[in-house]
Amino acid sequence: MTAAELRGTRGAPSGDAKTNGQSGSEPPSPLDALREALNAALRGKREVVEMVLACLLARGHLLVEDLPGFGKTTLAKALASAIGGRFSRIQCTPDLLPGDITGFSIFNQETRAFEFKAGPVFADVLLADEINRATPRTQSALLEVMAERQVTIDNTSHALPDRFFVIATQNPIELHGTFPLPEAQLDRFAIKLHIGPPSDEHLKQLLEASVGWLSDAQREASQVIDHDQLIRLQRQTADVAAAPPLVDYLVRLAEALGRHTQVVYPVSPRGLLIWLRLAQAWAVLDLRDYTTPDDVRVVAQSVLGVRLGIDAAAVEEVVSEVLAEVDVPDYKYDAG
Repeated sequence: MTAAELRGTRGAPSGDAKTNGQSGSEPPSPLDALREALNAALRGKREVVEMVLACLLARGHLLVEDLPGFGKTTLAKALASAIGGRFSRIQCTPDLLPGDITGFSIFNQETRAFEFKAGPVFADVLLADEINRATPRTQSALLEVMAERQVTIDNTSHALPDRFFVIATQNPIELHGTFPLPEAQLDRFAIKLHIGPPSDEHLKQLLEASVGWLSDAQREASQVIDHDQLIRLQRQTADVAAAPPLVDYLVRLAEALGRHTQVVYPVSPRGLLIWLRLAQAWAVLDLRDYTTPDDVRVVAQSVLGVRLGIDAAAVEEVVSEVLAEVDVPDYKYDAG
């Protein structure tokens, strides 16, 4: 079974999202409420929403490569509203400086001292639009912030919000005047996604909902999960059990990828850790406290799409070949 086929076997049904076994009269769980809020904003993209949620639970960062107007900003704003967080947006351009995103120190004439003015990275959800239009120097500043989750100005460190989540975008067709992200910097992202156009039916719904002063997404944007609930879900994700056979399976997959003739860069230890964390997050989304090989396989395409150093079109083929080549461990998880 290919990675794409595996991905299609998981997730909420085509109707309403899962309700964790709750009756229709009971309020949805925080995770289900978050899922519903994002699906309401990004119509007909349940698979994309599931991967975004997995990335959020894994405390990773997301790279979206798609054409303009397919909902990237809508997704970021809806996520910020749903978690009750601060949204910030950076429009990346060649003249953008590192201080423009991280902040800078300014001299206060009254206090006769320097004061730190926080930049737009001090947000819960940061949208870095067209990141490949920023210069390598500015890209490096942003990616350092993503890795360290703090900003250091004048030898003083300033911590970012603990829910700090970056959604960076890049346009795959307009490459004039861009600065492609080096592989070492791409590895800072947990996954890469493509949203793609909505179906005709969902496009009709979108157009109908846009009639009026406020769009449908703006009407529905509200907080559905609080700070502590999200942090608990992220900690729960990190605690999801991963049996030794599953860890061995991940290592064997990484070794097979490294031997593949088309792969330029092997999966780094950081990439393997991210792969495991995304698999754990997928288990949480499936209401389990243990990870299975299917969790590893279903997130493989998104995790490896931002690695390996090969063309995006070739990633799915390579991943499918490796998933078919490496034996899947046959074991039963024992909670004891």
